[in-house]
Amino acid sequence: MSDSQTVSAAVAKLYNTYPFPPEPLLDEPPPGYNWRWNWLAAYNFCTNQKPQKQDIRVLDAGCGTGVGTEYLVHLNPQAAVVGIDLSVGALAVAKERCQRSGANRVEFHHLSIYDVEQLAGEFDFINCVGVLHHLPDPIRGIQALAKKLAPGGLMHIFVYGELGRWEIRLMQKAIALLQGDKRGDYRDGVQVGRQVFSSLPENNRIVKYEKQRWAMENKRDECFADMYVHPQEIDYNVETLFELIDASGLEFIGFSNPGFWQLDRLLGKAPELVERAKNLNERQLYRLIELLDPEVTHYEFFLGRPPIINADWSDHNALLSAIPERNPCIDGFPSQCIFNYDYQIVNLSELELAFLQACDAQATVAEILASVQLGLDGVKTLIKQQLVMLTSNEKC
Repeated sequence: MSDSQTVSAAVAKLYNTYPFPPEPLLDEPPPGYNWRWNWLAAYNFCTNQKPQKQDIRVLDAGCGTGVGTEYLVHLNPQAAVVGIDLSVGALAVAKERCQRSGANRVEFHHLSIYDVEQLAGEFDFINCVGVLHHLPDPIRGIQALAKKLAPGGLMHIFVYGELGRWEIRLMQKAIALLQGDKRGDYRDGVQVGRQVFSSLPENNRIVKYEKQRWAMENKRDECFADMYVHPQEIDYNVETLFELIDASGLEFIGFSNPGFWQLDRLLGKAPELVERAKNLNERQLYRLIELLDPEVTHYEFFLGRPPIINADWSDHNALLSAIPERNPCIDGFPSQCIFNYDYQIVNLSELELAFLQACDAQATVAEILASVQLGLDGVKTLIKQQLVMLTSNEKC
């Protein structure tokens, strides 16, 4: 057995012992939404427009117990979804989860990401959350997935960040030392880890970090095991992250939390430093931000296979003739106080609410503005907030 096969077998053993994520199974669709798993919302985020088709193929690469898979099915009612995972135990839970909630447009395969070429055809949307950093060879993994991404398709990825997980890595190494030849016995690892936490002084840095960030989540042994006794983990910084991205051969579209990557929020009181930073390229700027705010526990981002066309609505005629729709990931509508796609509170004016109510996927912006005196600047604000998504109406 090769080193890669040995590591993969150890990872499968962990998730057979502690199927992850451990979210409860429901006899109804899961609550709320995750916009990153909604094709319409994700495509709009990446391209500033509604996608031309919704009958897409979706791959959940490393689906685990199917928490994300279930959302992918329910949030994309016209999509055909495929889930793959290395753990038989996790897949069994995923199948039951989706069956119980009525997520019946999904097929599961016991398959490594390395072997994804065995699946037929290409995928318009590939979701790979919390998986690549557990592979012995993440570059080989992302390259395998990239080959299955259709032209114009999107890939959503989540990997760990080294700066915000420093204390976690220290505890992982400490547990491994204390386990000795019992390393690989994951139940023993959880027991050792919990005993360490209960024994360390309250002012210990590792204890304080656990209480601040992870204690509630880690009450469940499945979460504790995934965090502290995982047999394979690679954490990234911006520099090593882009080495991974470049190896994929895909286009980097952007991080899914762009607000974090704004230098003004850190150095806004020193405009001369912000001005100096304009000499940095994009990746250097990202690196500067994470060095100044080292709380990055993970990176979540989108890649795409060209052609990826980003819509430009600066032309007033194009905007006026476009057909607006409400973003599907909005909660609390209709109301002047709603949650946006990212569950942030947005307070709407009466005119903004009226415009959103008139977005019926048929009327153009111009037709709505004829009765709702919001103005083009107001429409642009709604677009910037991603409360509406637009479709070009070339016939007008």
